Amino acid sequence: MESNCQNCNTLILNNFCDNCGQKKFKKIDKKYITDELQYTFLHTNKGFLYSVKNLIKNPGKTARAFIDGNRVNHYKPILLVFLLSGISAFISFKVIGLKEIMSAYYSRASLNSQFMNDYLTFTASYNSVIMLLSVPIFAITTKLAFKKWGHNYYEHVVINAYILSFYTLYTIIIVSPIIYIFRDNIDFVTTISSLSMLATPFILVWFFKEFYSDRQLKTIIARVMLTIGILGALFLLLMIIIVVILIIYTFLNGPEALKYMQPQQR
Repeated sequence: MESNCQNCNTLILNNFCDNCGQKKFKKIDKKYITDELQYTFLHTNKGFLYSVKNLIKNPGKTARAFIDGNRVNHYKPILLVFLLSGISAFISFKVIGLKEIMSAYYSRASLNSQFMNDYLTFTASYNSVIMLLSVPIFAITTKLAFKKWGHNYYEHVVINAYILSFYTLYTIIIVSPIIYIFRDNIDFVTTISSLSMLATPFILVWFFKEFYSDRQLKTIIARVMLTIGILGALFLLLMIIIVVILIIYTFLNGPEALKYMQPQQR
């Protein structure tokens, strides 16, 4: 049955207005609410599971398909990385108790300070959250390393959202179960947590080789190494900034600040 659009008054011949996209008027009743809830639930889960399945199979090809316009079945990458990071954080804090494990490990280190204990515990425990907030910075590094390869900064934000989503899946599926099983062995847990980061270069090479399938492997490796180099330079800059902030903090707060940062013999 034909009707006029309630938004722009254009005649609607199908379910949506051809002019503005407004959905054809439908009276809000019990069936309307049921249909909307069913559509929202099924559509969200279908898109999420579809994207996760494709990410596990081939993250680079999945990202390339999305950027090239094949998006109807995919969960939006920014929402995907938020959701996966939330799942990872829940597993780390509520299931494994990673914060307590890392705090116990760093607190017993010789010549350690309360500041270093708090800093290392925070970075190790909130790793997934920190990486999530770092996506715009990661996008700068890949944009610089892969410049003139045909993608703008915002596309690199999406690229890095997919990279982080895959890395998070890798930690949820592989790393977290191992840590959970051996969570009472603090030394083993910290070793696994550190070694898991070594997979990053291999993930990046695989991702970009599939994303830029027409490029040679050696070229991809060189660009990935450049990306890691830029990240290293940014990390060094961040460390310098932190040191400067600490110096200012110590100057302003005096003896108490020195005691907080001073290494303690154990």
